[in-house]
Amino acid sequence: MSGFVEKPEPLQVPGLVHLHTGKVRDLYQNEAGDLVMVASDRISAYDWVLPTEIPDKGRTLTQLSLWWFDQLAELAPNHVLSAELPPGAPADWEGRTLICKSLRMVPVECVARGYLTGSGLAEYQESRTVCGLALPEGLVDGSELPSPIFTPATKAEVGEHDENVSYEEVARQVGADTAAQLRQTTLAVYGRARDIARERGIVLADTKFEFGFDGETLVLADEVLTPDSSRFWPADEWEPGHAQPSFDKQFVRDWLTSAESGWDRRSEQPPPALPPQVVEATRAKYIEAYERLTGTSWS
Repeated sequence: MSGFVEKPEPLQVPGLVHLHTGKVRDLYQNEAGDLVMVASDRISAYDWVLPTEIPDKGRTLTQLSLWWFDQLAELAPNHVLSAELPPGAPADWEGRTLICKSLRMVPVECVARGYLTGSGLAEYQESRTVCGLALPEGLVDGSELPSPIFTPATKAEVGEHDENVSYEEVARQVGADTAAQLRQTTLAVYGRARDIARERGIVLADTKFEFGFDGETLVLADEVLTPDSSRFWPADEWEPGHAQPSFDKQFVRDWLTSAESGWDRRSEQPPPALPPQVVEATRAKYIEAYERLTGTSWS
């Protein structure tokens, strides 16, 4: 059992129809048929959406995504039409809202990995492969791969795990031409983003993208290259052989699995509220990632 500890009631906004409440984002549609995507301050861990929010998290995700969309525009068009607040929307939506094209979404999480960790490491330790791709012997947690790899996953419902799948399975689901386009674009965007992050002292270990079609054009959608969708490591602390420090919700995961929390992740009980020091430390990491990548101060 997992999902929301307390699922929020969607706000009713004149001129907007609520479509979906996800782990972090609430999705609406305006009268023109465009999507209105609102990033909340919710945070998830171990397939649970926690009862405690992280102040400014939704704004940092949205503003960082906008910055990355600009950096990557030559490689892939994106779905953003406007970052202006829709008429009648609450003031709290300022800075966390995007008006986007309605796309025909591809039902695949497009993951690029340049380093070995997470679920990729677990598979490698069993079979020396990741998503069926053979890798050399001798790699450890945090090792840089000989070259980045495309390791897709199926998209899961809230509370469920995404499942890693082979490239051949993606081709079977969406067609060979679309699969090839997804792989090529994913690796090209990852390569550009990895180089940009490296210049700023950050290792982009892996990331996931979502794509949709606007007519026949493949378009980058949802969030992009945020601490929620990517593993960012400080380059000056990168040391293969163990888990790396990261710019994400690691403080949350560490506290939840500590004796202090009193929570057993193997049980069916929902996780407890986060203490203030974990909330503040997590907020600081999201903001540090934004500032280091963009070169601008958070305000």
